[in-house]
Formats: sequence, structure tokens, C-alpha cells
Amino acid sequence: MLDVAIARKTLRNASGESRTVLRDVALSLKSGEVGAVLGPSGCGKTTLLRIIAGLDRDFEGTVLLPSPRKIGMVFQEPRLLPWRTVAQNLELAGAVPDAALDEIVAALGLSQHLSHFPGELSLGLARRVAIARAFAISPDLLLLDEPFVSLDAALALRLRAELLALVEARKVTTLLVTHDIDEAIALADRIVILSRRPGSTVAERVIDTPRRAMTAPRAEKAKAEIEALIAGAAG
Repeated sequence: MLDVAIARKTLRNASGESRTVLRDVALSLKSGEVGAVLGPSGCGKTTLLRIIAGLDRDFEGTVLLPSPRKIGMVFQEPRLLPWRTVAQNLELAGAVPDAALDEIVAALGLSQHLSHFPGELSLGLARRVAIARAFAISPDLLLLDEPFVSLDAALALRLRAELLALVEARKVTTLLVTHDIDEAIALADRIVILSRRPGSTVAERVIDTPRRAMTAPRAEKAKAEIEALIAGAAG
């Protein structure tokens, strides 16, 4: 289980002034559950992920993580080592057996690109490598910070499906930050909505229709409900 309760997170700017970026944020995910965080730009979504990942410990509150706390993280930028091939980037992170890594590589369509360097990859392929690297550690918790941003709609749709297949096959507790309501509905079991800065939890929507059974009319209904919650939070 993931259980987050952040009372306050402040940042100090260059002039020494402090500003609160998160306040009264609460969310919980069961083992194997997929959660999505929606909220306006600048509301602290990336800061929230950094706190959960343990990259930022300067906050008031608590974060309870799955045991044994193996966290895979996918950033907005792939952040691959440019002087190493795809295979070498994955081997550096790898904790899973070679056969399992081969399955991850095949699932993401990377088998023909293992000898390539990051500079030779398209953005879509680089994103696939970043996702594969996160799965290569066999994570108990997967954190994704807008992993499909800047991709065209068709490619983002394919990557979503590939990611979801891996998450479901490995039953990884997953938390995704996104601006895309359709993406959140397609991937998540639970959606948490944050207010404007300082970001606070203002609403939560459980997607009780199984992802594979989600029809277009049900998705549109869920989207309308979430849009209304976001509008209420903005008001």
C-alpha cells in the first residue's frame, strides 16, 4: 500500500522568500492499484512525486511505502545516459533476470534497438527505454511524471497500452501525474484532483468500471464528472 499525508511543503526562492507549494494532500493506493493525479500547472504534482520517491525529504507529513521500497520512476524527460547503448542503460538498472528483461524489452518494442545510443532514438523510443528501465528494477511502486507529454496522440495511445499491459502483468502499484483526463481515465483505478497552488486534495474519483470494459459512453460520463470536480476546485 501507498499512503501519503502531506500537511505542508514549502520552497524558498532565490530572494529567500518561502512559498507553500503543497498543503493538506492525502492519497492512498492499494497494492497493485493504479492512481492518477490531476491538477493545474504549478500545483505541485511533480513535487509530490519527488516526495514520494524520497528525493525530497523536507516536508511536513508522512509517506508510507510498499515494502521493500523498490521504486521505479519515469520522468518527463527520458534521462538516459547518452554515452551508453540502450542495452547498457537497462543493464545498469537491471535487477530482474535476463529472461524477464527480454520480456519487458519485447513488450515495449525495443528488441531491435538495444545497440543504439539515446541520440539515435526518436522521442517515443527514448520514452520506451525510460519505462523499460523503471521496470528493470522489478519495482514495488512505479511513479510516472507525465511520461507521454509531447508525443502525438496515436503514439501516446500505443505507449499507454504497452505501459498498462506491463503494470497489469506485474501487478505494480502505480502513481501517474498527468494533465490529460482521458489518459487518467484510461489508466487509473483512482483519480486524485489537486487544487491550484498550493496544491491540496480537493476530490477523488474511483473508476469502478474495469479498464478493459470501459466503453466510450462510460468514459465520457466519467470525464464530465471529473471536469465538474476540477471546475469546482478552480472556483
